[in-house]
Amino acid sequence: MRGAYGDALVELGKSDPRVVCVGGDTTDSLKTKKFGDKFPDRMFNVGIAEANLVSIAAGLSIAGKVAFASTYAAFIPGRAVDQIRNTICYPALNVKLVVSHGGLTVGPDGASHQQIEDLSTMRAIPNMRVIIPADAVAVKHLIKTIADTPGPFYMRLARPTTELIYSESAPAEQFTIGKGNVLTDGSDATIIACGLMVGKALEAAALLKREHGLSVRVVDMFTIKPIDTELVAKCAKETGAIVTAEEHNIIGGLGSAVSETAGETCPVPIKRVGVRDTFGESARDEEVDALLEQYGLTATEIAKSVIEARSRVR
Repeated sequence: MRGAYGDALVELGKSDPRVVCVGGDTTDSLKTKKFGDKFPDRMFNVGIAEANLVSIAAGLSIAGKVAFASTYAAFIPGRAVDQIRNTICYPALNVKLVVSHGGLTVGPDGASHQQIEDLSTMRAIPNMRVIIPADAVAVKHLIKTIADTPGPFYMRLARPTTELIYSESAPAEQFTIGKGNVLTDGSDATIIACGLMVGKALEAAALLKREHGLSVRVVDMFTIKPIDTELVAKCAKETGAIVTAEEHNIIGGLGSAVSETAGETCPVPIKRVGVRDTFGESARDEEVDALLEQYGLTATEIAKSVIEARSRVR
């Protein structure tokens, strides 16, 4: 995902001289160095000063630039919520916050860097739109989309190399802000996932088909805010039960957004798979899968949750 972000920024820079990028001493890791190498006069590395980072991006936006601001999710929004709220969102400036290292898969950096509250924080701020791509193909398309769409965005990328969910030839129209993608159809239940958990949702659907004969719909809800209200209601009505899956606290993220939407449109049994209101812990890179298993972020746990949600359907 990070490599796709860097490449997409370079392509944007070639076609639009207004595009600038502000970094926080993590430009190598975020791959925004690719943009800086190509356009050194449009890349600003402000060091470990995240509140300043987003404020500078706001100023560049006021000057007519399309401003991308990037570092780790632990630092944006972690260290800059006040500036994001008052300097970017309140005046609805054209700033794109694109961060990496969200969720438990940060691994060895441990709980201090495993940002599991960011979706909750960002979706609660007026004017902010929240995007969680599932793979590098989605990143490529969505970066261009948010660059072309005025106003604030928060996009969270993952640290690990991710499997491809979408074909390299997937059309840009498949990644429309405020819409989810049905990846596999089904009638017995729906799994709505985002980010790295989309792949595990597809695994869970295959497991449920193979072992229980269940037909399960899988939705990539890459836009958390604005969420696809129409699709959530349709899934609830047609399949009768929903499971959400996210690499985030179950409070305030995708699970909360889906529950709120279903509750207002078509109430059905819902189970949320995610971090259960606790901090993560450090794990070596080769142990990240075991860490996800420890916290219940697996295809097996998603499948169990589908069975449980279905048992509550009247």
